[in-house]
Parts: sequence; structure tokens; C-alpha cells
Amino acid sequence: MTRAASSAEQTGPGTAAITHLRAGRRDDALGVASPTPLLSWRVASASAGWMQSGYEIECRDASGTRTTGRISSSDFVLVPWPFAPLASRERVEVRVRAWNAEDAPTGWSATLDVEAGLLQPEDWTARFVAPEFSEGPAPLLRREFDVRSGLTSARLYVTALGVYEAQLNGERVGDHVLAPGWTSYDHRLRYQTFDLTGRLREGRNALGVMLGNGWYRGRLGFSGGRRNVYGEHLALLAQLELRYVDGTVERVVTDGDWRASPGPILASELYDGESYDARLEQPGWAEAGFDDAGWRAVRIVERDLTTLVAPEGPPVRRMETVRPVSIFQSPSGKTLVDFGQNLVGWVRLTVRGEAGRTVTLRHAEVLEHGELGTRPLRTAQATDRYTLKGGAPETWEPRFTFHGFRYAEVGGWPGEPGLDDLEAVVVHSDLERTGWFECSDPLVNKLHQNVVWGMRGNFLDIPSDCPQRDERLGWTGDIQVFAPTASFLYDVNGFLSSWLGDVAAEQNEEGVPPFIVPNVQGERSMAPAAAWTDAAVIVPWVLYERYGDKDVLTRQFGSMCAWVDFLDRHCGPARVWDQGFQFGDWLDPTAPPDQPGAAKTDAEIVATAYFARSAQFVAQAAAVLGYEDRAKHYASLAAEVRAAFARRYVTPDGRMMSDAVTAYTLALSFDLLSGEAQRVQAGERLAKLVRDGGYRILTGFVGTPLICDALTGAGRADAAYRLLIQRECPSWLYPVTMGATTVWERWDSMLPDGSINPGEMTSFNHYALGAVADWLHRTVAGLAPAEPGYRRLKIQPIPGGGLTFASARHVTPYGEASAAWVIRDGQIEVQVVVPPNTSATVILPGEEDTPLEILSGEHRWERPYRPVQRTLPTLTLGLPLVDLWDDEEALNAVLALAREKHPPLAGALKPGSGLRKLPLAVILGFSVENKALVPDVLALFERLNGARGRVPA
Repeated sequence: MTRAASSAEQTGPGTAAITHLRAGRRDDALGVASPTPLLSWRVASASAGWMQSGYEIECRDASGTRTTGRISSSDFVLVPWPFAPLASRERVEVRVRAWNAEDAPTGWSATLDVEAGLLQPEDWTARFVAPEFSEGPAPLLRREFDVRSGLTSARLYVTALGVYEAQLNGERVGDHVLAPGWTSYDHRLRYQTFDLTGRLREGRNALGVMLGNGWYRGRLGFSGGRRNVYGEHLALLAQLELRYVDGTVERVVTDGDWRASPGPILASELYDGESYDARLEQPGWAEAGFDDAGWRAVRIVERDLTTLVAPEGPPVRRMETVRPVSIFQSPSGKTLVDFGQNLVGWVRLTVRGEAGRTVTLRHAEVLEHGELGTRPLRTAQATDRYTLKGGAPETWEPRFTFHGFRYAEVGGWPGEPGLDDLEAVVVHSDLERTGWFECSDPLVNKLHQNVVWGMRGNFLDIPSDCPQRDERLGWTGDIQVFAPTASFLYDVNGFLSSWLGDVAAEQNEEGVPPFIVPNVQGERSMAPAAAWTDAAVIVPWVLYERYGDKDVLTRQFGSMCAWVDFLDRHCGPARVWDQGFQFGDWLDPTAPPDQPGAAKTDAEIVATAYFARSAQFVAQAAAVLGYEDRAKHYASLAAEVRAAFARRYVTPDGRMMSDAVTAYTLALSFDLLSGEAQRVQAGERLAKLVRDGGYRILTGFVGTPLICDALTGAGRADAAYRLLIQRECPSWLYPVTMGATTVWERWDSMLPDGSINPGEMTSFNHYALGAVADWLHRTVAGLAPAEPGYRRLKIQPIPGGGLTFASARHVTPYGEASAAWVIRDGQIEVQVVVPPNTSATVILPGEEDTPLEILSGEHRWERPYRPVQRTLPTLTLGLPLVDLWDDEEALNAVLALAREKHPPLAGALKPGSGLRKLPLAVILGFSVENKALVPDVLALFERLNGARGRVPA
């Protein structure tokens, strides 16, 4: 028996239950952005094969209860709002129940409170107010007000030009950090909604708000950057609405009655850090009864309120704290703190000392020769300063900055700091974790962990490139390649949907989006650049594919079309993109450190390939949305570009004009070749180039996310695994062997001798090259969507690389799915969990011709399994070096022998060596020392050949 029957086991006689009901793309339904929020729920089912046949939604408010009645539908992800649109501030209670295929109903779900935000500009009576002083310390603003008896609800709607932290009666409002976040402020400015009902008291109350520069007027951009990108003056907009039992509403709004004063934050810059003087604190400044006689008036600032929008994604929060693993002295005598993990946030300190003493914290990601490695920060100072007020122990942390760091240098500390005096506060957008991966190789597990940490640090309100130097910008190319990985690891639908709103808002009249969003570089960021500006099309499509979010396609469709229409005009009848600026295969590892765009693959190949890709995705989006004519138009355009690509860049026998790995990878991954024969030939050439490169990475930002899929699709998963498990630089595991805890920007951001790459552009936390994790999830573990939103799953693990087990779990929109396999004692066991209301196609290893169709539940198969072994030649001295590279066992044995007896020979034999075509006999004849190893190599080969039953001819 080769396969056990599927055992979708029922875990008990219980009934299904509705869980995780939510409105929109956030778990929080207070202040939702839309009058018709989409509804989603999940089903916790005790029975296998549960499928929904219908649902009922009930809506209750003060006027009564409405219901849809039973609606025959299997949908329960992003279901359209079935009732009248909500008015601003309107609050309703919603609950859901569902029926299975046998018409057995679930119980009602728990009730979800859904409350609309301020949806129209005229809902605001508040106006932006700014302190009369515009420079100097971060301002404090305050206002006192009275609350009478009979209060039934209180809502605070608040935002800022800058970043803010609000207090009510001396206690913080909410737990958001760096609110309102970073959007394209001239087009979209988020506001937040807080429920203060239970925190107000009858009588006198006070609101206080502290403002910081943030992204609004702080220094932004590389090459020194510039300040005041969006404006010169910080300002606050706040509207507190008090509702009473008698139906009356009172509003406390920002107006000319507010007062302002300089605060204890002397400087706050995202790049440079924060300086705080505790001696300047004003105790009670945000409480009623505070004497603000010395405070100054504010002035009204005119601002277009139509730009105000409610958030779609989660806020930035303090997510966890990390204790230091050691405190030590550098060679120059500096006190250094190692937190053991490259992270994003800041340091919280507890210190006791005399008034006026200043403690300084400098941050960096790495050490270089034992000292803080600050050169990669470029002009970012990344330095926080705290001046003590003296007396009792003082605990402090910054508010309006963040740093990317593992190490902190401490100066000015009274005495010596201890491990309990400092902790790192991890800060990023509060995304729900939805994906996990594990396998039998600890280095691959560490790589995956590094991908997760890199994403956490760079998903701080926008998808940024890096979190540490004078940049931290929304580079579109990075998120374009990483979006599939991101959407597996975390629920990023609302986060990226919001960012896409800025992409569309910043597109120019020709349809070109910036390659940095939000665009702080102006016209310098407006050049069309393949793989970067294509994010306007590819990211929405990924969100549809991974979340089933048709609404994202609807909202972004105009933006998607505008970009492809520009390419249509720009490239003209030739249908090839062979003009203008391009990043190309950025950071090809063969490029010089100071020329990151000097890739082996010609940039026009990259550009034309992405033209075809984007046109095809727009065609598919049009079809999803029911735009038949437009679907035909863009499908025809995509076909024309594919044909032009083949004519211009591919020979009849599948050779590319740029005979480079990324060129073949794009042609195979984007289906740009003519016929199966050409695909086979291109796949063979790709595998040969990878082999000739010693199974080291030969791709940059464009090729790296696709190379393993291209090889796997060409039937060479073995070569993809060789790339994955390679430890020599350039490779995914080289940084892991060097102690990396995040993914690096360059394969060799740190050189083997512990020195930092000499290039000006060197980051130790860049997520783009971690996009290989998507291949780990879909191919190594075998868990992938077969229909949008994982409505149908494809389970097809492809073992290899010597791994003995792998597993992936993902919380799909329908519930948790998983795939796992383990090889032991000549058997492979595959275990699968399919969530309710979905199905899956399962293709077991070695049984590609017999797919299985299964419904929800737990399934398990076990069968005999023998890993596929490629035929290797008999080991002789006449073997070309490149053939030895294919034989990992023999290669490692020969390298070990060379390192022991003649280390220079090991360097010549390493994968990637320029001697790859030479026979071993020739290489061993280069020197007397080499020749001395011939008997040992022959003995080694004799032993290995004998063990394999091979006899040399």
C-alpha cells in the first residue's frame, strides 16, 4: 500500500461556531473608515468537510433590529455590507450565524460593535491649532473643560501635523506610538478615534497633547535629506464629543482657547534621536487645575479637511521588550550594551544620579572591530540624550524617534549600568501574526526567523527599506518583491491597502507612481523604473490573491490601468522597454560596492519582462471586476509584449541575450517563452549557470525572490535547494553563519573578517532578499493558495536539500491551514489541516500524476519514499571541477583534505572558482604542494567510489 487513506477526523460531536467577526480590515471596529464596511468571519467547526450554504446577518441599534434573513452563499470573507450605509458616528451591533451543507445552523456569533468615524469634512468643527512659537522644544498643548452628569459616551477624534501623544487628566490616551503615522499628507492624513467614556469625571477635566516633528517636518531623505517636507509648523486637530442621556451633544475642539508651552523634549528627529531634559518637566500640565499662566496662545492653521481619513490598518505600538544579554567595554573603553537581536524601537532606561547629568545612548546594528559600527548610518545620528532631574530613580524612554539597532553605546552614566537598568522596546505596526515555518535545518530556521524580524522592523506604519540610516523610505521595489512573504507571515491587508492609497494619490498625470511612497524626493522619485513602479499593479494583485480582497482591486484599478497605459505609450509599437533610467537587477552580487546597478542582466530585459507581467495582472484584475472589454485589451497587450520579449531577447533554442541567471529566471517565472521546448532549454541553461556559479547567489533584488521558483518549475528543485543551503558568500545562509539576526541589504554587508562592506549603501536590516521565505512556505512545506484568499489550497511539498521534515502554518481568511511532512525509516508522512468552508488539492511527493481532492479537516498520508538522487559521475582526477561541485559529499571531503594539508588549494577548489572547467588533474598539477595531495585525493576517491559501487573506467 503506497498511500494511507485520508483521515479527515472529526474531533467530537460538537457544532460549528462563528468566530472572529470583524468589520473592514481591522480588528478594531471603532471609527471605521467606510459607511459600508466589509464583514468577515471564521468558523470553528467540530466536523470535517464543513461547508457553508448560507448566512444571516443581524444589525441592531437604538431604533430596532434589522436582518438580512438567510442568504444562500458560501462567502464569509469580506462580505459586502448588507444594510443602509452608516452615517458618521453611527453605532450598530452586528452578529452572524451560518448554515452548513445539511442546513444545520450555527449559533449566533458574539456581537460586534461597529461605529463609523467622521466620514465627511463637515463633521469637523475643530480646526488645526499651532503654537505661536515654531522652533525649539516640542510643544505641549492643553485645554480644560467641564463634564456634567448623565454622560453616556465620549469620543475623541484626533490627529496632528507632526506626531502626537495625548493625555486625559494626566493619563495617556491609547497606546499608539508615532500617531497619526506617515501618509502622503497633502492627500491623506489619518485621524484616530478613542473611546473616553469611562475615563471622564463629572466636573473639571483636562486634555493635554505633546507634539513632535515626526515625518511631517523632521529631516527626511538620504544625501543629507531635507526638513519641512510637508510644512514648517506643527499643529493639532482634536474633537472631543460628549453625549448625554438627554440627547444633547457638547464638543470640546481645538480652537483659539487652547494654550501652548515648550516641553522637556528639546529635540526629536527620526534619524537623529531625541533629547529630553527632565528638569523642564511641568508636573500636572495635562490635569485640571494646572496653572498655565505662563503658557502662550495658539493660532488657527488653515488645512483642507477633505484629506482626513480613518485608518484601515493597525497603529504602531510598543510590541515587546528585550533585555540585554551583556554589557561590556569596547577596545577604546566605551560602554556597550548588546541586546542580542537587531530590532527597531528604542532603549528604556532607569537611572539615578545628580540633577543636570546627561546620559547619552548611541545606537548601531553591528560592531566593527569591537566598536560601535556607525558608518552605515551615514548622516543619521541615532543618539538619544536624557538629562536627569535628580533625586529618586528615573525611568525614561523616547516618544518621537526610533532606531534600528542591536547595540547601544552608553555615555555619562553615573557609575556603571547594570543589566536591569536598560531594556530595548520593540516598536512596529501591530500586525496579527499569521504564518510560521520550521524545518530540520537550524540555519534555515534562523534564516526564517531573521526574515520575520526584518519585516517587523520595516513595517513601521509604512513598508520601508531599512530602519536605521538616513533613509527609512517606502521603496516600492522592496515591497513589490516581498508582499507575498509579508502576507503569509502577518495580516498586512489593511496596512498595505492604506499604503496603496498613497501610491495612487502620488501618481503623476501620466500615470507614473513614485518609486518611493510617500514621495519625499519630489521629481527625483518620479522616473518610471521597472519592478519598483510596477508595485502599483503587483501589490494589489498579491492582496487579492492572498486575501480574496476584490475591493482592493476595485479601489486600485484606476491606478493599475494608469501605470500600464503609460507603459503602452512609453514603449510604443515595439512593445519593449529599452529607454530611460532603470534600477535593473539591483545589487547583483557581482556588481562593485559603489555601483549597485551594474548587474549582469541587461536592465531592458528586466523592464520588458515587468511590462508583460503588469499588463497581464491588469487583464486578470479587469476580468475579476467584470470589465470584459478591458480584460481583453490588456490581455492582448500582455501577449504583444511577451511576443516582443521573445523576439528581442530569446533565441529559438532558449538562450537569452543576457546570458545571466536573472534573465532566465524572469523569462521562466513570467511565462515569456514560446513553447515547451524553449522552456526546457531555458531551464537547463538556468540550472547550468547556477551550477557554474558554484550554487552561490548570482541574482539581485529582481532575480533573488524568483530564482528558486524558476528552478523548481524547470524540474531542478535540487539546484534550488543547493542555493538555499549554501553557506559561502553570496548566499542566504552566509549572514546567518556570521551571526545575523535580520536579513541584510547586501549578501556581504559584513565581510568574513568582521569589517563592514565598504559601499556607502550598507544595511543590516533590509527585508527584500528575505522574499525566499515565500518559496519555503509554498514549496518546501508545500502550503499555497490555489484560489484567491485560500478559498482553495494547493498542498504540494517538494522535499530536498537533505531536510528530514518541514512544516508551515498559516491563518488564512477562513481559518488556520497547515502542511507538514517528515521522512524517517524509508517512509514519508504528510499531514494537512484544511480550514472550514475550503477545499484543497494535494499532490504528494513522487505522485505528481495523482492529485487528491479533499475537504476541510485533518488529513494524513504515509507511503514509502526515497529521495530523488541525481546521477553523479565516477570520481576520477579527470573530472572537471564543476562536476565535483555537484557531488556535495566528495566536494566537502576534498575541501576538508585541502584545508588540512594545503589551504590555498581549498580556495581554488571552492564553488564559484574561475577554474570550474579545468580537470582536477590539471589543478593538482599547478604546484608542488598541490601535487603532494594527489595520492590522498586518489585514496579518497577510491573509498567513495567503492562505497557507491562504482569502478573507474
